Amino acid sequence: MKEPLSKIDPTELALNDKLIYINRVAKVMKGGRRLSFSALVVTGDGNGYVGIGVGKANEVPEAISKGGAIAKKNLIKVPLTGTTIPYEIRVKFGATKVLLKPAAPGTGIIAGGSIRAVLEVTGIKDILTKSLGSSNRINMAKAAIIALSQLKEPKEELAKREEPAPNVDEAVTSG
Repeated sequence: MKEPLSKIDPTELALNDKLIYINRVAKVMKGGRRLSFSALVVTGDGNGYVGIGVGKANEVPEAISKGGAIAKKNLIKVPLTGTTIPYEIRVKFGATKVLLKPAAPGTGIIAGGSIRAVLEVTGIKDILTKSLGSSNRINMAKAAIIALSQLKEPKEELAKREEPAPNVDEAVTSG
């Protein structure tokens, strides 16, 4: 895994919350069924920042607001190349596998389910995706977030690779 990134301050960004999924959970107790709800919420500014959260509560609006608050705490910055991602990436999370592939301008978001919602709030306009393995909505969204967080800025990576190595000849002659 990667080392933890510096926290992004959500107060500086104009974030939009998007509800992906509400799950009703029934727990059977002595007096009957107890209902509770979990809400999968994704938040983003449409300009490369995105976060995801699952909120659980006994009422739907409370679960949604908790999910939004958790999503704001888990913001990541996604490197974008124009309206798409810099390169193809595959990620496995649990039994869910997600493939994200850059696309030419004008292609649109070719994605299904919760991956589409994550990409829309991130601000990605052109991308091809494929969900392989489990279609669990929460795991698909988390896999998409992990894939986006593993993307690196191509220019920075090239600069790291092109740094000159220490001169070996000087080290041998001086010793």
